[in-house]
Amino acid sequence: MEQIYQIDGISLTVHMPAELDHPNAERLKKETDYYLENYHIQHIIFDFRNTDFMDSSGIGLVAGRYRLLNLRGGSVEAVHVNDRIDKILHLSGMHKIIEIHREEEKDGD
Repeated sequence: MEQIYQIDGISLTVHMPAELDHPNAERLKKETDYYLENYHIQHIIFDFRNTDFMDSSGIGLVAGRYRLLNLRGGSVEAVHVNDRIDKILHLSGMHKIIEIHREEEKDGD
């Protein structure tokens, strides 16, 4: 099974699931908050490399972690964002408060 969480110093990388729906978002919220409470995390990287679907609960997950980290001077970014996830993040206004890095173009695209 792929490792979901990776800590590197004060950064936490969260590898998002293929479907970021309400049940997955609730689980990730609880688990991510555990790391925020028990480690000196100042930066969260949400890795959307494998994510094909995200609903409003995914936006809530990212926005909530942003609020928590912003209070301690931290930051949040989204990486490997595909077109669909990028559109959702922009429509929700998340692009105004977090860094978004689109996925690399694949050879032949």
